[in-house]
Amino acid sequence: MCAPEHFEVSYAINPWMDLDNPVDADRARVQWEILRNTYLSLGHRVDLIDALPGQPDMVFAANGGLVVGGRAYGAKFRFPERAAEGGAYAAWLTGHGLRVTEPAHVNEGEGDFLALGTMILAGTGFRTSLPAHIEAAEAVDRPVVSLELVDPRFYHLDVAIAVLDDGNGEAPADIAYYPGAFSAHSQRTLRELFPDAIVCSEADARVLGLNAVSDGHHVVLPAEATELATSLRGRGYSPVPVDLGEFIKSGGSVKCCTMELHR
Repeated sequence: MCAPEHFEVSYAINPWMDLDNPVDADRARVQWEILRNTYLSLGHRVDLIDALPGQPDMVFAANGGLVVGGRAYGAKFRFPERAAEGGAYAAWLTGHGLRVTEPAHVNEGEGDFLALGTMILAGTGFRTSLPAHIEAAEAVDRPVVSLELVDPRFYHLDVAIAVLDDGNGEAPADIAYYPGAFSAHSQRTLRELFPDAIVCSEADARVLGLNAVSDGHHVVLPAEATELATSLRGRGYSPVPVDLGEFIKSGGSVKCCTMELHR
């Protein structure tokens, strides 16, 4: 994670960002600390990267790369406003013993790459290029399933799909997703791969309810996604709601603030 030392909405690169709707910096810091402490209370370790001045979106650590099995695929951001983040995250990952593949193609890390036990779900359409999917597959040595995003509100895969169980244990992989974020072909792919997936309503998707982090039992998700939380309980998960309203102003929430280091 990266503390929101410089977090603000100072430019607009997605439909959520509005220069006339400023961030309350103090409230954002409290919300971020609650998220971090939530992870710690659930028994997880949280490593921190130093925030770079002039990089207000660096708090969205998920975008900094993809880490699977001791290998990392670095990020190459689409917009110049975020370009410096790629090198900073790659340096941190290298310094912590990971082999980082430097990207040749535009990609935004775990924003568009979601790791399952046997595959990577990969988004394209707004931020991450299709050639980056091939590059990522080679970098982490895992097959990639490409999914096309078509609604600009859901510009990253991690605001359209939540991985609930990666399938590394005895149970198969389990996800929740919002169909309207995807092209007809990608909707069909998701139905075929995950016939028992939780289908999220547009109302909960619009409060970034799918921008969640799950350890296979606890699902940390935005507090506003109440219908999704009810569905999770019915599936046997334990939803852990948190308020990240200040970060939604920039188009991110729980998962965006969290790079998961997958073994």
